[in-house]
Amino acid sequence: MGNSRSVSVSGNGAEHNGGQLFVSLKLHKSDGQPLPFNAVPHITGSLPIVGLWDPAKATAMEGESSTVWELSFVVPSDHDTLEFKFVLKPTDKECEGVFEEGPNRILKAGVMSGGPGPIAKFILPKEYGVQMLELPVSVATDPVSPFALAASWRALKKNIKPYGTRVLGIPDVSLDQANSSPTPTDQSAQHALELDIEHYEVPPPGSVFKHSVYAADATEFPRGSLERSTSVPEPFYGESRKYKLRQGNANLLSKKENNTDRTVSVKDLVAHGDSESVSVQATIPEGVGALEDLKSSPKSVPSNSPRIIEIGSDMSQIEAQLNEDAETEESGRSKSMPEAAGAVAAAAVADRLLGAKERRQLAIVLVGLPARGKTFTAAKLTRYLRWLGHDTKHFNVGKYRRLQLGCNQSADFFRGDNQEGIDARNEVAALAMEDMLAWMEEGGQVGVFDATNSTNARRNMLMKLAEGKCKIIFLETICNDRAMIDTNIELKIQQSPDYADMTDYEVALQDFKARLSNYEKMYEPVTEGSYIKMIDMVSGRGKMEVNSISGYLPGRIVFFLVNTHITARPILLTRHGESQDNVRGRLGGDPPLSEAGEKYSLKLADFVHKRLKNERTASIWTSTLQRTLLTARHIVGFPKVQWRALDEINSGVCDGMTYLEVKETMPEDYLARKQDKLRYRYPRGESYLDVIQRLEPVIIELERQRSPVVVIAHQAILRSLYAYFADKPLKEVPHIEMPLHTIIEIQMGVTGVQEKRYKLMETQSTKYGEFP
Repeated sequence: MGNSRSVSVSGNGAEHNGGQLFVSLKLHKSDGQPLPFNAVPHITGSLPIVGLWDPAKATAMEGESSTVWELSFVVPSDHDTLEFKFVLKPTDKECEGVFEEGPNRILKAGVMSGGPGPIAKFILPKEYGVQMLELPVSVATDPVSPFALAASWRALKKNIKPYGTRVLGIPDVSLDQANSSPTPTDQSAQHALELDIEHYEVPPPGSVFKHSVYAADATEFPRGSLERSTSVPEPFYGESRKYKLRQGNANLLSKKENNTDRTVSVKDLVAHGDSESVSVQATIPEGVGALEDLKSSPKSVPSNSPRIIEIGSDMSQIEAQLNEDAETEESGRSKSMPEAAGAVAAAAVADRLLGAKERRQLAIVLVGLPARGKTFTAAKLTRYLRWLGHDTKHFNVGKYRRLQLGCNQSADFFRGDNQEGIDARNEVAALAMEDMLAWMEEGGQVGVFDATNSTNARRNMLMKLAEGKCKIIFLETICNDRAMIDTNIELKIQQSPDYADMTDYEVALQDFKARLSNYEKMYEPVTEGSYIKMIDMVSGRGKMEVNSISGYLPGRIVFFLVNTHITARPILLTRHGESQDNVRGRLGGDPPLSEAGEKYSLKLADFVHKRLKNERTASIWTSTLQRTLLTARHIVGFPKVQWRALDEINSGVCDGMTYLEVKETMPEDYLARKQDKLRYRYPRGESYLDVIQRLEPVIIELERQRSPVVVIAHQAILRSLYAYFADKPLKEVPHIEMPLHTIIEIQMGVTGVQEKRYKLMETQSTKYGEFP
C-alpha cells in the first residue's frame, strides 16, 4: 500500500475503529550489513497466523528490498490482541532460531506497543562474530474496506498474503489462488448443471419490479383535485432573472440596464422576491452550462463556505465535516445537553439532531437540468430512506404536469418567454409542494420533491410555501459527461410519456434538445440555503459539495449519495445450501450442510462460473457461519469476503429450538412474534429491525461496488437485503419468500432495478415451516 500512514508506538489507534486494517510490519538493516547463518526474519506469536509460539510454524517475512523485510496482512480494526516476537531462522537447516530479546511485542488496532521499542535486539552465538544484532522495527497501517480489496483483488494480490487474511483461523478476505477457469472435479462434474443457466429461470413471485412503468410515473399521485384553491402569490411567478436580463438571448445587457430598478407586474416575468445579485453570462452551451454557472457564483453567497466531500469518504470523515457546520449553526446558543432522564433525555437528543419540532420534517428538493439523473437519484434515495424506516415519499412535478395538462407539450411550452407555460408549470409545482406538505402534516417525515427547480424564483417559491413547516435541503445534480447526457436523453425519449405518441425518433430527439436548450438559458445553480451538489458523480471521479448540512439524517443522506453510482452490474442473492438444521426444523445454530445442501454447493459453483465467466473482478460474500462457507467453497477464481453483518438473525434463547418447541414452551413469545414479526425481538436476540440496522453498511458497500457480487447468506438477511432493492414496505420484510436452492439476480443500473430468479434444484425442508 503505497500511501501507508506510520503509526507511532504510543498511538491509540482509535481512528480505525469499525473498519479493516492493512498492517505492514517491517525489519530494517543497513545496506551491506550481512545477517548471520543466512538467516531470514520470521514472526511467531499468540495467534494461529504466526504459529502459536511454535518456531517451526513461524511465518517468514519477505524481502521487500535488500534492506527491508516485511510481513503484511489484513485484519479487522478490533482484532484480538496479537503478542509476538521476531525470530531469525537459518535457511539451510531446521532449528528454533534466535529470538529477539525483551518482553513480547503487542499489536492492537494496528498499533504496536510493549516490547523493547523500535529496535529488535538479537544475541547471537559467539561463532558468528557479532554478539549483538540490532534491527530497527516499524509498523504501518492503512484503513481499508474488505469489499474494496475484493473488488480489485488482482491489483492488490501481491500485497495480501494468504496466511495474512486470517484472524483466529477465519479468513476476512480470502483470495482463491486456483485457476480462474478451474477444471471440474469428478464430483463437481457429476452434479454440474445439465442445461444452460437460462433453462433454470423461474418467474419472480408477483410483479415486484414494474419494468413498463416510467420511473417518474411510479411516484405519488395528487391527493385530490388538480385545481388549487388559491393562486401562486405574485412574487413567485417568473422564470429566471438571468433570462430576463438577457431577454432570452446571448447579448448581455449594459451595466446600467442591469442595475435598473424594476417595479412591474407578474406578467412581465420578474420575480419581485429575487433580491440576489446575479452574475450575467452568455448563453450556456449545451451540456456544460451547469458547471460553468457553478464556477461563476453570485456575489451574494452564504456565510458558510461549501464543503467538498470526495468520493470514497467514510462516514467518520463526512460527520467531521458536517459537525463543523453544526457547530457554526450552534454558535450563540447553549450547547449543553439538558439534564433529563429516560424519555425526556431521548427527546432532548432528538431535538439536538433534528432541530425544533416544526422543522423535523425534511424536504429534499431536486435541482438540475433535464437528463441529469434527478429522478434516478430521487428514487434511489427514497428507497434507501424507506428501508431504514423513515416515512418517505417521492413527488414528481412532471407527473403532476402530465396529469393536469396532458403529455403533448412541445419544447415551446418550456421557453423562458412563454408566460402561459411558466404560469402552468409553477401551478403544478405549487400543487405538488402543497400535497407534500399536507402529507407531512399527517406525520410524513421525508419528502423528495423531484423537478428541475432550475431558477432562484422557483426555489424561492418553494421555500416560502415550506416556511415553518419543514426544512428544505436542495439536492443539485450536475453532469458534464456528454456520453452520459446522451444516454439519458435516449432513455428519456424511449420511456417518457411526453414522447409516447411520437413515432419518429429524430423528431422527438430534436424536440427534447430544444427543451433542454430552453432550460439551459434559464438555469441558475443553487447558492442559497442548505444544499448538496453532486458534481459529475457518475464518472467515479466527481465530488460532492455541501453547505449548511447538519444532523443525523442529513448526514446519512450525504453518506449514501457519495457512495452511489449508475454502473450496471448484477448482484446475486442466494441462501446457503440446505443445512442439517433445516432438515430438522431447528432455529439458528451453526450446522453443516445436508446431502442436498452439498449438491447445491456444487451446482451453485457451476452456475457462478458460467454466469460470471467474463466478470473477473466479481467477488463472493458470505457470513461467518459454516453453512455459507461450505456452500461457497467450490467457487474458485474469485475473492471471498466474510462479513459478520451477514450472519443470520440472532434467535437468542430460541437458538436450536424447533418451531413447535417455541410454541409449547414460550407461548407468549410465540404469540407476540406472530402479531408483529417485524418488531419482535428474540429474548437475548434480535428483531428484523435490528437486522436491517446492522445491514446498512452492507447496502452501502453493495451500492459502492462496480463489479458483480454474489451474496451467500441466510433467510432473514436476504429478506432484508431483497426488501431494499424491491422497495418493499418494512412490514412485509419478514414474510418475503426466500426459498432454498434459488438464485435471485438483481440487475442494477441507470434504468433502475430488475430481477431474475433461477431455481437450481428442489428441496424438502420447507415442509417444516421455517421459522425465521
